[in-house]
Formats: sequence, structure tokens, C-alpha cells
Amino acid sequence: MKRGLSLFNIVSLVIGMAFLYLPIVILVIYSFNASRLVSVWGGWSIRWYVELWNNHALIEAVRMSISIALASAAVATVLGTLAALALSRLGRFRGRTVFSAMIFAPLVMPEVITGLSLLLLFVAADVNRGFWTVTIAHTTLTMCFVTVIVQSRLSGMERSLEEAALDLGCTPLRALLTITLPLAFPGIFAGFLLAFALSLDDLIIATFTTGPGATTLPIRIYSDVRLGVKPEINAVCTVMIAVVAVVVALAARLAKFGDERDGLRVT
Repeated sequence: MKRGLSLFNIVSLVIGMAFLYLPIVILVIYSFNASRLVSVWGGWSIRWYVELWNNHALIEAVRMSISIALASAAVATVLGTLAALALSRLGRFRGRTVFSAMIFAPLVMPEVITGLSLLLLFVAADVNRGFWTVTIAHTTLTMCFVTVIVQSRLSGMERSLEEAALDLGCTPLRALLTITLPLAFPGIFAGFLLAFALSLDDLIIATFTTGPGATTLPIRIYSDVRLGVKPEINAVCTVMIAVVAVVVALAARLAKFGDERDGLRVT
């Protein structure tokens, strides 16, 4: 029975992994296809990566997406870290429940609702939609993820070092800058990387809040795919997969490094 159950688990795992990742593998392979037809294999070639490099519209969309992702991730990291410090270090302050609900609402709110709400806000405020409106929208989306990661990191930290610094004459601000934030840095950086990846990958909220001259890469890809899949799309998607994979690997490595350092400190 155990043997059969184990075999069933293995087969289920293989089928599930193939369902999730086989289309991605096929996309990556066909990005090196020499044929102009995306469904017909014509041999190995980097032709479409060269075409991608010469596609100014896609390159501009990549530049716009990276700029928005960097700006929104930076702001979300600062605001998310401050929110995490408030939730983990200020105790049961008045309005904590409402504050927590406002911080974590985007985690459970459908992106369509968030995007539509921000669109109505920008229209009511008579704000021209473009780079900054998308940045604000992505900051709203990603700040809650940063807060969760940093708060988890702060909750797992030993507070004895902070208390010792305060006992030895450090001001709360100096203890924060020299003790708390350096110890929480792996979580802060992991939150930044996750916010960057989420912003880079977002389509729905960006569609609601973007304007002329602020076309992100997911929007450009979606617009091109509606008219037919071009071989350059496979190439640019492969580049995006590589970038997101590197970001996720860095975040995982930083989290592991922080746990290992905490373990060495305890022993």
C-alpha cells in the first residue's frame, strides 16, 4: 500500500509539474526557432533575439517597465518597512486593527477592483495618467507584500540586541539604524526584489492606470498577441522569465543567508 501510494504521489507530482512548466519550456525552446511561424520548427537560431533588440517599441516598453518597477519597489520598500516596524514594535496602539486592514487589503482584493478604484481616483483628481500613476498603483499593490516579509523578519529577530543598545545609551533612532535595520536587511531586500518582480509582471492594474507614453511590457505583449503571436514575443518572454527567475533566486538566497546568520548568532 505504501509503495503504491508513493508511486501515485510521484506520478501526480510529475503531472502537476509538467502542467505548470512544460508550456514555459516549450516557449523558451521556440524562442530559438529560426522559422517565422511560431508553431513550425525551423532549426536553432538567435534571429528573434536580434530582431527583439531592433524592435524599438518593445525595447521602450522594457525600459518603461523597469523604470516603473524600480521606482515603485523602492517606495514600497520604504513604506512597507515603516509599516512593518509599526506593527511589530509599537505594540497594541490605537487604530492598529484598521491600520493592519488597510495595509493588507491589497493582498485579498482582486486586482480588477484595485485598478478600477485607482482609475476612478485619478479621474476624480484630474491627474494625467502615465508613468507616475502606474508607479503609485504598483506601490499600492506591492507595499503589502513588503510589509508581510519585513514583519515576519522582525518577528523572528532577537530583541535582546536592541534592548542592550538602549540600555547602553543608544537613542531609539540610533538603535533602529545600527541594530534593527541591519539585522532586518535580508527581509527588506527580499521584499524589494519581490515588489520589483510583481511590478514588472503586472498587467491588470497597469492597464487601468496607464496613459499615452507609458506602455509597460506586459501591456505591449498583450496588445501584440491579440493580433497574432510573433516570434519576438517568445524571445522577450524568455528574457522576462530569466529576469524573474534571477530575482526569485536572489530573494531565496538572501532569506537563507539571513536564517543561517541567525542560527550562527544563536549558537
